[in-house]
Amino acid sequence: MIESRDLSNVRKRVLLMISSMRGGGSERQVLLLAQHLCRDRFDVHLYLSDAAGAFLDHVPVDVTIHVDPKVANGMYFPGRRLRQQIAFVRSVIEQHQIDVVYDRTFHMTMLAGPAAVGVRRVSTIVSPPHLAVPFVEHRFVWLKRKRLAKAYRGSDVVVAVSKQAAESAERFYGLPSGSVVVIPNPVSVDWNDSPQAANETALRQQTRLLCVGRMTAEKGHADLIDAMAHAVESWPATKPPPELRLVGDGPLRFELEQQSHALQLDAVCKFLGKKNDAMNEICAADALILPSRFEGMPNVVLEAMAVGTPVIATRSGGTVELQRDQPTAFWAEVANPKSLGEAILEFSRHPDRAQQHRHSALDLIERHHRLEVILAKIESLLDPR
Repeated sequence: MIESRDLSNVRKRVLLMISSMRGGGSERQVLLLAQHLCRDRFDVHLYLSDAAGAFLDHVPVDVTIHVDPKVANGMYFPGRRLRQQIAFVRSVIEQHQIDVVYDRTFHMTMLAGPAAVGVRRVSTIVSPPHLAVPFVEHRFVWLKRKRLAKAYRGSDVVVAVSKQAAESAERFYGLPSGSVVVIPNPVSVDWNDSPQAANETALRQQTRLLCVGRMTAEKGHADLIDAMAHAVESWPATKPPPELRLVGDGPLRFELEQQSHALQLDAVCKFLGKKNDAMNEICAADALILPSRFEGMPNVVLEAMAVGTPVIATRSGGTVELQRDQPTAFWAEVANPKSLGEAILEFSRHPDRAQQHRHSALDLIERHHRLEVILAKIESLLDPR
């Protein structure tokens, strides 16, 4: 039983929940909350199922970190590990008298739902679940969908990072229409002091393209490599062929390298692996490419737009919501390498349009994705007054 206490003159104890600090979009967003939640209002705690990742060193020292002990002795049977994690989260909530839980990603919601009974809970959905859940969860999908639906119905507030994700969640989990609150991801890069490597890009004759992301099927790297073959084939003879720099790692890396080699793109596609300075790569690129098959609200696109790097992207999920009144990117159809290749060629042929997109994107970021504005919305959900 969680003891009652007078909350009128104390900070709210908030437990942020994420799997790790390895550097994905959700990890970056939780890190932003850990760094910037108002300390006059919140005493910040962080649950990690795995204490790993480059972002771990960036968690502020005043954040109390709770790492799952991973006790897994004995014979395996379905659900045992999940129950152990739920029990640990429940113990953290009780021992530290947590007032509000912020569970981000459906993995964390599966733990928080049964663990945080009687505690205010704000759950955040980061990808369209009708695509993401079957893709990630290969076993007992129907059961996990049922448990997640119950967990989301028990949340005080369900947030989605895009309209696409919100509508998908309402359909997939049977939530009331219009019940999911849309709060887009913020971006913390200062667009007024862009580190864009303008001098370097102006002097470089070769077009440098960049893709940043974990090498898994939903990120569309295979489509991008096929698209590069199409673009190189039609590239102007008067210009050197483009360079595609791929930042990231993952289970498909070897397969993608083999695909690139088979298409004779070894001189074009450069596999760089994980890089802690990915933002430097974004700033130095002529364009960022997002070839994803589905997305919620891609952080890497927000970051590229915020530093003035043009974007080439598929119309995947919430990505299309990063264009409003004015064009902000060169668009391609999802899972269509030829369409993506044509978008790359359009970018190369129309530098004037790329410049227009760049200015429109900077304006969109300033108006709709400023950190302080989004942070205030999340704080009002964690601590409604």
